[in-house]
Amino acid sequence: LDARASVPRTTPEQVARLEAAIDQHDAEVPPLKHFILPGGQPAGAALHVARTVCRRTERLVVALAEQEEVNPSSAIYLNRLSDFLFVLARWVNHRDGSGEMPWIPG
Repeated sequence: LDARASVPRTTPEQVARLEAAIDQHDAEVPPLKHFILPGGQPAGAALHVARTVCRRTERLVVALAEQEEVNPSSAIYLNRLSDFLFVLARWVNHRDGSGEMPWIPG
């Protein structure tokens, strides 16, 4: 019995569903005019942390793909998931009225 046969696979359809969710939530927040600092209310801040973990995972999958065969949809899905978590953090903070802190260099 091949254990890999029972592992769920990431599909382009899953990526498309994430992209639709990104568009839906992004339509409800003000357009970004500057970089923002992660934070806001606790749920929004937690989503920013989750995005960071997701980005780290994406980098690890890309590095793994240089050495092993990896489903190409996996890295794409993780990239879109991190974007979804960012938009969801903005959406949660916007609905809560927490606002966003712009990043001002220097």
